[in-house]
Amino acid sequence: MKKVMDIHEVLKYLPHRQPFLLIDCVLQITEGESIIALKNVTINEPFFEGHFPGRPVMPGVLMIEAMAQAAVVLAKYSMKDFKEGSLFYFAGIDEARFRRIVEPGDQLRLEVKKLKQKRELWQLEGNAYVGDELACSSKFLSVLKGPES
Repeated sequence: MKKVMDIHEVLKYLPHRQPFLLIDCVLQITEGESIIALKNVTINEPFFEGHFPGRPVMPGVLMIEAMAQAAVVLAKYSMKDFKEGSLFYFAGIDEARFRRIVEPGDQLRLEVKKLKQKRELWQLEGNAYVGDELACSSKFLSVLKGPES
């Protein structure tokens, strides 16, 4: 699958920067519906230094954060009236499951789809895969807050 957004384009949609940027590119995006993004997991990630030294494992919470960042790209891409300075925040996480260890050298494919949207509140569902193997799944809520909030 060919990239539809490289890292330079992704940076236009996300406020995150290194070391907390967890999206490398977008492979597919359908406005208002879904996104498929990639995270290349490398040994030089700062969290590996302290997360199981000798057996580096990507923290599950960062897999969910990567899905949430993909969701932000989807939401901002889909919104016509996004106000500069506004940010999306977690409002809830449900049904999180971790099924596979993710380690350096893996490529995490993040598939996120919008379930519902009511004004500033987005309900989403995400799955993270390594190859065809499900590594993590979760439903989550994201809320848009303006700079005046």
